[in-house]
Amino acid sequence: MRVEPFLLERWQSEWEHRVAVNLAESGVLPMAVTEILDPEECRALLEQRLIYSQTNGTPELRAAIAALHPGAGEENVLVCTGSAEANHVCAWSLLEPGDEIALMVPNFLQLLGTSRGFGAKVVPWRLKEATGWAPDLDELRDAVTARTRLIAVCHPNNPTGAILSGEEMNAVVEIASRHGSWLLSDEVYRGSEREGEETPSFWGRYERVLVTGGLSKAYGLPGLRIGWVVGPAEKIHELWGRRDYLTISPGTLSDIVARAVLQPGTRPRILARTRDILRANYPILDEWVGRRPGRLRLVPPRAGAIGFVGYDWPVGSLALAERIRDEQGALVVAGEHLGMDGYLRLGFGYQSEALREGLARVDAVLDTLG
Repeated sequence: MRVEPFLLERWQSEWEHRVAVNLAESGVLPMAVTEILDPEECRALLEQRLIYSQTNGTPELRAAIAALHPGAGEENVLVCTGSAEANHVCAWSLLEPGDEIALMVPNFLQLLGTSRGFGAKVVPWRLKEATGWAPDLDELRDAVTARTRLIAVCHPNNPTGAILSGEEMNAVVEIASRHGSWLLSDEVYRGSEREGEETPSFWGRYERVLVTGGLSKAYGLPGLRIGWVVGPAEKIHELWGRRDYLTISPGTLSDIVARAVLQPGTRPRILARTRDILRANYPILDEWVGRRPGRLRLVPPRAGAIGFVGYDWPVGSLALAERIRDEQGALVVAGEHLGMDGYLRLGFGYQSEALREGLARVDAVLDTLG
């Protein structure tokens, strides 16, 4: 397997703990264990022996994840070390040299590098800013052929925060079914909607659907490293066998905390906290963009703690992000790292004061551009 650099992940990993303000973060302010478990449960967690946990996830955790996907059972769930591992084992299972994957763009480009590493050809299909980041379904129809083994969506989308309509979801499924292509839906941002109901899942719409998710983005629990795949039982069993070659099992303590997070009395409270953060902070970003009409633009994200801000200056997004980092000590994500130059991805899920300070630092660089 040829491994190409994962530029976005390396950018964040090298700099996120070295800058004064991090606006590259794509989730909400992380929670502490004491905000999830009561004192007695915390004590029990500290006394838990650090055994190998059930390698595909404990039955209790798999049942809790299945309950989020009507019609699924424990046998339809594989617990992974983050949604990144979940996406990786899916691509590993499905793609061989000569296959094609139709990849939604812009996107968190893990699957771009992974798919190329497995010898597959990546064919992009785009969300269009002019239509509110709606998908170009004609482009997807043209992209999908008999060689297309996999169609990949990110729903809600990273970095735009866009959510597909029911009609658009059905159209994606219809296109996949023409050639029997698998559909991989990364739904790690599901539950982080600013308004309205929780984003509908692709689960149950097609027999060849794999849904990945996790507790990092919508839940504010990236350090647990808990993700999952939901899919047909036979495919899930195969993916479990591949995971045996990777991280083997979830962390024992993480499995325990994750079970508590997904309890019916706890999950709504955590997601309400996420929405409160988004509703408090988004107006700060929106007002900041509005101060530069004609220069900055933003389609309001419907979900997630990130804004994909387009700009109108003749400078590449990576060069601009580097200037913001080097001159002002603020970290942002270049659109180039997400498949579309001419944009910056700005996170707004942390403390309001930090967001204002970070935007002021970005302003200091933008002021020099004219």
